Amino acid sequence: MTNVNEHYPAKGRVIIHLDMNAFYCSVHEAEEPEKYANRPTAVSGSVEQRKGILVTCSYTARSKGIKTGMTVRQALQLCPELILIKPDFSLYRKYSHGFMAIARQFTPLVEAVSIDECYMDITGSKMFGSPLEIAETLQKRILSEWSLPCSIGLAPNKLLAKMASDMKKPNGLTVLRIRDVKNVLWDKSCDTLFGIGKKTADKLTKLNIRTIGQLAASDEMMLNKHFGVVGSSMKSAAHGLDHSEVNPNRERNKSIGHTTTLPSDLTAREDVYRVLLNLADQTGRRLRRQKMVATTVQLTIRKPDMTTIARSHTMAAPTQTSEDFYKEACRLFDKHWMLGDPIRLLGITLQNLSLLDDSALQLDLFSYEQQPRKEALTKAMDTLRDKYGEDAVLTAGMLGDDPSTLIRNKRIRGTSLQKDDSLLYIDE
Repeated sequence: MTNVNEHYPAKGRVIIHLDMNAFYCSVHEAEEPEKYANRPTAVSGSVEQRKGILVTCSYTARSKGIKTGMTVRQALQLCPELILIKPDFSLYRKYSHGFMAIARQFTPLVEAVSIDECYMDITGSKMFGSPLEIAETLQKRILSEWSLPCSIGLAPNKLLAKMASDMKKPNGLTVLRIRDVKNVLWDKSCDTLFGIGKKTADKLTKLNIRTIGQLAASDEMMLNKHFGVVGSSMKSAAHGLDHSEVNPNRERNKSIGHTTTLPSDLTAREDVYRVLLNLADQTGRRLRRQKMVATTVQLTIRKPDMTTIARSHTMAAPTQTSEDFYKEACRLFDKHWMLGDPIRLLGITLQNLSLLDDSALQLDLFSYEQQPRKEALTKAMDTLRDKYGEDAVLTAGMLGDDPSTLIRNKRIRGTSLQKDDSLLYIDE
């Protein structure tokens, strides 16, 4: 603890990116080590049907060639001893709250990015030791108190902290400084730079920009010509620069959505409609719990070859009614999908969210006759389901044997937070 000030910058910040390793599988191993420790495991939504995809897999499984996103059938052919586990999101949330609570003991500036990762600004945490001592203590405590392995990136900004945490997994601890960027990052391909996806990297390749170093040396005006203002941001990132702050007070959701991977490809319209009905039902429920309304409905469709498209429509007025979201999703499906083409995944996302209290007058103006009755019915149904469970009030169209019927179960449902670089967003 002596001379701890020497380890902190006179100006600038010290940021940690904390990332759990194979989080879902690690949680199950922590709960039942005798059953899962050092064994190939994977979490999959469709364990019985064996037609779903792997949400994540343990590092033991990865050593045998198993990868996240692989179908269950493929994984079992590659590794017959693979243990498939049903997801348990209540359990994941418990462990997430646990490691986040440890992080907050070192600084109040903790920004949760997802259920298994967060940023920490420890610039003002000198009383706990040097940044490296804090990172080491954090890693040890999470392992001893929650039996979770994690990787930590230590850097002067969020970008480099995120890049650093990805460099050593599992149980890695990497320090990445601005002065290290040239030697550590510049020879790597552009798609390894956080924030640059495959499509952007392909576009950069066509401009003869293949490495992060070449991106850093590129003409900014040329980049802005091809990418807009994002061009300047990419060039700054290539130099390791990032001025975004760790924000512990996360703003309200910018979107609310559910996706579900189907146990078998769907082609019939009535089957698709049933899935959309369940998805609209639960997204509407989540929206109303947060006392918000939405103006835009986005439909996401993934083909068996994993190509994913998204189509959205902005309505004339905001709403929080599941029926409205369902109708919009069905309309988007009928307009943009060739009937008969197989579908692997479906999702509904509500966007352009605002507080109900700020939108009440607008809602009344656009639907003043039906609105009171519709709101009363919706409120009554929500009350019954809050008290007796999500299956207390269902329409016949919600019944089925596909995974969309399971998202009413908070214990096993989950929301995909992965960024998909193949996504194509078009707003009508």
